[in-house]
Amino acid sequence: MPNTSHTHHRRRAPLLAATVAAAAFLLAGCASPGAGSQTGAGEGGARGSGADDRPVVLTTFTVLADIAENVAGGHLRVESITKVGAEIHGYEPTPGDIRRASEADLILDNGMGLEAWFEQFVSGLDVPHAVVSDGIEPIDIREDAYSGMPNPHAWMSPLNVQVYVDNMAEAFARIDPENAGAYVANAQAYKAELQEVQDELVLSLEALPRQQRALVTCEGAFSYLARDARLTEKYIWAVNAEQQATPKQIASAIEFVRENDVPAVFCESTVSDAPMRQVVEATDAVLGDVLYVDSLSEANGPVPTYLDLIRHDADAIVAALSGGKQ
Repeated sequence: MPNTSHTHHRRRAPLLAATVAAAAFLLAGCASPGAGSQTGAGEGGARGSGADDRPVVLTTFTVLADIAENVAGGHLRVESITKVGAEIHGYEPTPGDIRRASEADLILDNGMGLEAWFEQFVSGLDVPHAVVSDGIEPIDIREDAYSGMPNPHAWMSPLNVQVYVDNMAEAFARIDPENAGAYVANAQAYKAELQEVQDELVLSLEALPRQQRALVTCEGAFSYLARDARLTEKYIWAVNAEQQATPKQIASAIEFVRENDVPAVFCESTVSDAPMRQVVEATDAVLGDVLYVDSLSEANGPVPTYLDLIRHDADAIVAALSGGKQ
């Protein structure tokens, strides 16, 4: 996989190198981990937890883990490296993460430069991995320091996730050929649910006046959803970073909202909505319900699965653009 790490992550390389060195020591001297974790738990062993001898699939974040579980259908043990609520862009792997990865049968990552830490994370590990976004035509970022790089948030389109699902089914069949037919069948059933969500979103938005079909968010994480739902997209910053929301970016968002009479704006669960509140204060727009992108919630939260996430976001967008919802 080509190195698509962003500039603001590069200074973390020494820390990551030290982490890898520490992990090597742990791998040489540590005993097998204890009880396995549930999806998104972020800790625990990858192999050898009691009687569970299913092949282990390790994903980079919770959204991928949930999608993978739907395709696996119980034949595989799926875990996420990062925990629920984690910010995926600047994640720093721990020695425990690398230990778990070394014991997995397959690692899944999103690709498109999302996991800037991933290439060094898997370096030296003799574990197969699959890039689930392979085959998706990327939308390039047009602004900020990331101009020309692919927007990595391809999973925010239910149509794109159908490609993810096919890639997962193929990868699962390679490590567990006996259940290849089950993975294909599970993939087809899940793709039908994804298409239903897509159709519902497009149908709901068609009733809105043209000027209200604009999606203004904190991060530019909705380019694929906006394209497939025929929404005009505007964001404050392109990719979550250590320093974001410059005065120029906020002013640009304010100008867009005013010129297009946008009724509502949004922010995501993993970042502060303070910059978007400045947009609200300077315009007639309201702040819609929080949107979810990079992480699922806990099981008792609002978006415990990917389908819950995408339905929540679709409902929140339609509700706020059609009437304004605080």
